[in-house]
Amino acid sequence: MSRWGLTIPLTGVPLVEHRALIEELPDLGYTDVWSAETAGTDAFTPLALASQWAPQLRLGTAIVPVYTRGPGLLAMSASTLAELAPGRFVLGIGASSPVIVEGWNAAEFSEPYQRTRDTLRFLRSALAGEKVTEEYETFSVSKFRLERAADPAPSIMLAALRPGMLRFAAEEADGAITNWLAASDVPKVREVVGPDLELAARIFVCPTEDAAAARGLGRMLISSYLTVPAYAAFHDWLGRGDQLRPMHEAWAAGERKKANEVIPDEVVDSLVLHGSVESCREQIQSYVDNGLTTPVLAVLPTGGDVFEQVRGLAPAR
Repeated sequence: MSRWGLTIPLTGVPLVEHRALIEELPDLGYTDVWSAETAGTDAFTPLALASQWAPQLRLGTAIVPVYTRGPGLLAMSASTLAELAPGRFVLGIGASSPVIVEGWNAAEFSEPYQRTRDTLRFLRSALAGEKVTEEYETFSVSKFRLERAADPAPSIMLAALRPGMLRFAAEEADGAITNWLAASDVPKVREVVGPDLELAARIFVCPTEDAAAARGLGRMLISSYLTVPAYAAFHDWLGRGDQLRPMHEAWAAGERKKANEVIPDEVVDSLVLHGSVESCREQIQSYVDNGLTTPVLAVLPTGGDVFEQVRGLAPAR
């Protein structure tokens, strides 16, 4: 069954003011709320609130970096939320980026595939309530056991962009989380993970008919994200290398304004959905039609009433 998720918190809305909307989401047809963790709220607190405001919703992190918490603390945070929302919490983990890990959190970003693999395997054992003493390739743990292991343990999904991590997600995780892809890219990702694995993706939605404004915001986001090496490699794999090469060259030269300007409209329009609320909803549905299990809407600010926009973007019923 296809799901329909929303990224919380919404930009510009105080956390406590989300309650009225989140309580309404299940009746609108939303099945999930998902958090992120960069430099805003942490990933767990908004979901802890949502767990009490709307007990029908599934809750997910997309994603928690595997470097910025120790393995034991990550297990504790996940188990605490799983206790608040039994059977309704999905822990999404991933490597994140050097800026977030090293620049903002004073940790070393090294061996991302191995660190993510080791963290997943540790969490499987720890969240099951086992005492863990293990020498992993990227860290070691001695005699760790959760005092409050949630029952059931949460599902674990992996952030994955390219075939290696996507295949690993299919082999050992409960799903894959991807990001910054077009609806037409979904079949290529689905081909790697297989037909049955849950595949989630955050979809950037800018519900406005002011195409120039939407594209301006989209260009800033694209140049910020897709110049990160992992995302650059992802879009090379997806086949956008030539279209994005001028952006990369300008960015590398320190020409940030030019980097934005040279991103083709075609790329912006495929990665940042815009138009009327009805048009945006149809574009989201195209991801589902192409094989995405869980679209997770990230509603970008337009100056409009974001609560009304979220209501309008609810799945057609």
